[in-house]
Amino acid sequence: MKKILITALVLLAVAAIALCSLEAGPLLHLKSGLLGLLSPVSRSGGAVKSSIGSLGKDLMTLDQLQAEYDRVLAENRKLRAENNGLRDLQQENNHLREILGYRERSSFRLVPATVIGHDAGVWWSTVKINRGARDGIAADMPVITDKGLVGKTTAVSDSVSEVLLVTDENCKVAAKVEGTKEQGIVAGTRSPGGELQLTFLSKLADLQPGQKVYTAGVSGGIFPSGIALGTVKSFRARELDGMAVLDPAADPASLEEVFVVTGAK
Repeated sequence: MKKILITALVLLAVAAIALCSLEAGPLLHLKSGLLGLLSPVSRSGGAVKSSIGSLGKDLMTLDQLQAEYDRVLAENRKLRAENNGLRDLQQENNHLREILGYRERSSFRLVPATVIGHDAGVWWSTVKINRGARDGIAADMPVITDKGLVGKTTAVSDSVSEVLLVTDENCKVAAKVEGTKEQGIVAGTRSPGGELQLTFLSKLADLQPGQKVYTAGVSGGIFPSGIALGTVKSFRARELDGMAVLDPAADPASLEEVFVVTGAK
């Protein structure tokens, strides 16, 4: 091992003496050769530095990233709003088609009307509609939707009518229960939910939840037969009769478009 080290040192010394003995020309030539060998490495390092600088220019600052995020988020919200608007329009269009289809199928002459005002009271007593005497509307005409009975007209002006809702306790309707011989009188109750009460039933009627109740259409009455009134919610026998609680067929809280029945077709 020592011999190898001594030999290496001797060779280095000889090389140093040889380099010192070279004239300026050969020494410069050797230097140029070394630079030629090293230049690719130098150029490669410069290219890397240049690439890093170019990449730095392409990278966004945090502020720019936040601004771009806000822009994309706002555009997404706008598109979602437009999509929801189109969905609402489609639903409204389908609803209007259903209403028009019901009008065509109905056996009654129907005048379409829009609810323009609700009673400010708690008990869903009356609404106002945008049809009146000049549209052929008179007092005591049935008002319905495609779901069922709404009530009847009371006060009528040229262009506006007041409708007493079936959910008011003063609106009384002769009724019959689907699939039975049971008949009675439906009236509203002072209930925030707008429930109806069917009275004067047989104590043995034993009605079941889900049974349908319709107008009975008694002679000389205001309401024709067969208009949906509601669905049985519960039944109980009382001392003198049977009484059922009904969910109304036409929800008084969601009335928008209605029909006034002006006669038979």
